Amino acid sequence: NYMENEFTTALSKKFMNPAKFAVEIENLVKKEKLNYIDAIVLYCEENSIEIDSITKLISKPLKEKLKCDAQQLNFMKKTTRAKLPL
Repeated sequence: NYMENEFTTALSKKFMNPAKFAVEIENLVKKEKLNYIDAIVLYCEENSIEIDSITKLISKPLKEKLKCDAQQLNFMKKTTRAKLPL
């Protein structure tokens, strides 16, 4: 059973889903005091993940937080119709 639990834990760490990804990013934002954009970049760098490959992991709430950061940093215009290319 110990080996089975180890395997399950390793498997769940390896495979990411949008909810788990959002939790990881939220933790980075709080721990490192980063904005969401920087937290995602840092997460990708630390885990050797191509940024282009995470678009399907970005949930709608996380996308809204990214949009807010992007507007505050003047990366996109502050309109209600602004869309991130994700």
